[in-house]
Amino acid sequence: MGKKLKKMAVVFAAALAAAISGGCGPSVPKLNVYMWSDYIDPDIVQKFEDENGCEVVISIFDSNESMYAKLKAGGTGYDVILPSSYMAKVMNDEKMIETLDLSKLPNVKNINSEYMKKLALDKTFKYSVPYMICYSCVAYDKGKCPNLPDTWGVFGDSKYRGRMTLLNDYRETIGAALKANGYSLNTRDDSELEKAKETLLKWKPNLARLDNEGYKSGVQSGEFVVVHGYSGDLYQVLEESKNLAVMIPKEGVSLSCDDWVIPADSKNKDLAYAFINYMCDPESAAANMEVTKYLSPVDGASKLMSDENAKSVVIPKAVYENGEMIIDLGEDNAKYLKIWDEIKISQ
Repeated sequence: MGKKLKKMAVVFAAALAAAISGGCGPSVPKLNVYMWSDYIDPDIVQKFEDENGCEVVISIFDSNESMYAKLKAGGTGYDVILPSSYMAKVMNDEKMIETLDLSKLPNVKNINSEYMKKLALDKTFKYSVPYMICYSCVAYDKGKCPNLPDTWGVFGDSKYRGRMTLLNDYRETIGAALKANGYSLNTRDDSELEKAKETLLKWKPNLARLDNEGYKSGVQSGEFVVVHGYSGDLYQVLEESKNLAVMIPKEGVSLSCDDWVIPADSKNKDLAYAFINYMCDPESAAANMEVTKYLSPVDGASKLMSDENAKSVVIPKAVYENGEMIIDLGEDNAKYLKIWDEIKISQ
């Protein structure tokens, strides 16, 4: 675990210990945030707590689908959630989240207008506010994988058998196989999806496992030599592991944004609005980018970063040229889930 990740773990462990010990002195309002791991600067969380006289309790999910399933199964108690854009749309369509009151979010004026026009799924902040833009890519050990080709096809190379991982996420990983075959990662075509399934069945014997979290420490320790992951996660690891490099497959990758939303059953909506608004401040966005290595769409934030980190969050031209935003496919999601079940049970 790198220094920044250790820092985050220590801060959140301290917050948990304080919550457990509790009982001494007046209670403070609690804001329950449900989000991805290693995805926010603990110092910014602390500043928000100090300025608002509250406690932020962060719970973690490892995929959009696991988060959605938990909520649909009756999971409650969250005030702010951070799904990807396509899942935020699903949650809005199913009336799981608030229609936002923009009078309580003055800082959305800082969100880049070109992002909103060209990439955002919710172009008017009706139900969501963008937090970070990311893309999927591959990290690898330069010494153990010299001259690694820039293609998804590396997962079909038995030379690295047992030392590679793909994301445990059906849209990301089926999407990678679709891209490997020259198709859209949002296809609804049965023959194209069947071809992607065949590709994944060929790749699977070479994998150590499907993984959404351990790939970061695994590639850093040398347990894995090629991993599929999210850009910011991998650049966090690269910062402290000079033997690693990032490869962006030439066939194209997923491009996505994670968006703040307020669940319909939030008990602290005013505090939730305050938190989201705080994250849209350029200073907050800059601090979060420094730690996470993802790109914020908040205008002016990059100018407040260190030169080195400002360069690391720039999305390469190739990603924009060949990348695709994951969109919700409605009833056709079932096609992907069927393939995913077949992949996971295959030997």
